[in-house]
Amino acid sequence: MSDDLLQRYRNALPSFLSPYYTDPIELDHGEGSYVYDAQGRKYLDFFGGVLTTMIGHNNADVTAAVQAQAAKIMHTSSLYLSEPMIALAEKIAALSGIPDARVFMTPSGTEANDTAVLLATSYRKSNQMLAMRNSYHGRSFTTQAITSHSSWSSTSLSGLQVTFVQGPYKLRSPFRHLDGDEYTNACVDDLTQLLDMTSTGDVAGLIAEPIQGVGGFATPPDGFFGSMKKELDNRGILYISDEVQTGWGRTGDHFWGYQAHGIVPDMLTFAKGVGNGITLAGIVARAEIFDTINVLNFSTFGGNPLSAAGGLATINHVLDNDLQGNAKKMGDRFRAGLDDIAASTPWIAEVRGRGLMQGFETVQPGTDEADATRTVQVHQAAKDHGVLLGKGGLYGNVIRMSPMLNVTAEEIDEGLAAIRKACSQIN
Repeated sequence: MSDDLLQRYRNALPSFLSPYYTDPIELDHGEGSYVYDAQGRKYLDFFGGVLTTMIGHNNADVTAAVQAQAAKIMHTSSLYLSEPMIALAEKIAALSGIPDARVFMTPSGTEANDTAVLLATSYRKSNQMLAMRNSYHGRSFTTQAITSHSSWSSTSLSGLQVTFVQGPYKLRSPFRHLDGDEYTNACVDDLTQLLDMTSTGDVAGLIAEPIQGVGGFATPPDGFFGSMKKELDNRGILYISDEVQTGWGRTGDHFWGYQAHGIVPDMLTFAKGVGNGITLAGIVARAEIFDTINVLNFSTFGGNPLSAAGGLATINHVLDNDLQGNAKKMGDRFRAGLDDIAASTPWIAEVRGRGLMQGFETVQPGTDEADATRTVQVHQAAKDHGVLLGKGGLYGNVIRMSPMLNVTAEEIDEGLAAIRKACSQIN
């Protein structure tokens, strides 16, 4: 990458934006699980633009669908009938598991979560919301209020009254000494006490990521949110599953992250991988919840024909090729390799995640003190060995990895070899 391009980046974009790596790379094109920089160097992409390029760069099905639609009409808005938008909504509603489902599409996951909060507070006629500690739900004014992640929180101002409950991040939880059901029960007891002590009895909803994304892929025990929802149901509180990163088979065992918990949410939000890189997101909810909005409403860009065509092609490719099954198989292979690396690396506290959504947390050896410096070193070294990874976690000390859903065994092994080399050269 030229120094000139980096300077232009800094001159034209806000200072709160910062590219990865000490020597940022300019991605020029991609093919399958690989991307190429402007100098022609090849990298194995194990982050996919933050879990967004889900079924490979330049996927033939998606590329063809988008090109064909672009040659017809690229934009209409929801004020007009559009077959791609309607077909996509029908497909997502059927896959959601939510009864009498309706789908509203937006350009981003942030806007989808914003809409979910609007619906919950309108339906329940309350400004009280629950969210999980260590959560991230977006960068808008509303979604910042339900984000419990200090490194990503831009403001504390809000018209919402938000209470944050104990959640999936067990490693640093006061209940970390408990196992399985005991951990879940302790968190539910905490939720119950918070509701008894801090609410006025009409809380609108709880929004939660089945696996916390920006939070470093913190993963709760199976059934965790099922137990929480029992308490919510007793009080009429809505449950919103933020599936922006966990949807579409990413976790391998399930198509949606919520399915690990034996429940069906009142609402779910989606984004990222559904468009394989194209701008597409939305919310699914029961019709009665959507019907609480009784004024005119529409989305200028949500569900536009170009995005809808890309989304349909992406979902059909996932289903037709059983990529959820591949995520399970390759995810198990990947996890076994990561566990092996962690076993010989004293500064890796734990490996966590599910399917093709895996991460590991770095600490000072022999302690639980977060070590963001080592995380940066691993991140950089992996790039030098030809693999692109992500970062995250409350303290910036988690390596996040999300191979394509159609990743091959050879690519998994190639990535593991590079990660192993990167970790071995860090003291």
